[in-house]
Amino acid sequence: MYEPIRSPSVHTPADDADFPHRSREEELDIQLAGHLAALLAVTDELDLGAAGDRIAEQVARLRGAPPARHAGLTDAAPADLHRRAHALAGRALLVAASRADTTAAILAAIRMDAHTAALAGPAPSGQLVGAH
Repeated sequence: MYEPIRSPSVHTPADDADFPHRSREEELDIQLAGHLAALLAVTDELDLGAAGDRIAEQVARLRGAPPARHAGLTDAAPADLHRRAHALAGRALLVAASRADTTAAILAAIRMDAHTAALAGPAPSGQLVGAH
């Protein structure tokens, strides 16, 4: 015969663990603040002051403290910075939509449009961008 198990299994989940757990909403807040902070760094490098201020407001709202503003420059080409900012705004938009944060989602969508327009260059006069 087999002897009964006297100690708890290593596979038993620790329900009363002594470390803090974060909710899904808290995790999404952290992700969104991170994406927006990275977008802020690129926005500051592109010297887009008003846009950077709006992004900084959202980061401060999510983190509860104002973000550190970007101080160093990467000397990347403006087109590369616009592509990077577009990608970061896209990530922020996905997370903002996932957590139903309308304000951050609208801001991210506006920034995506602005960086797309910057990459496309100026539209010929008298024509609408995207008009057929």
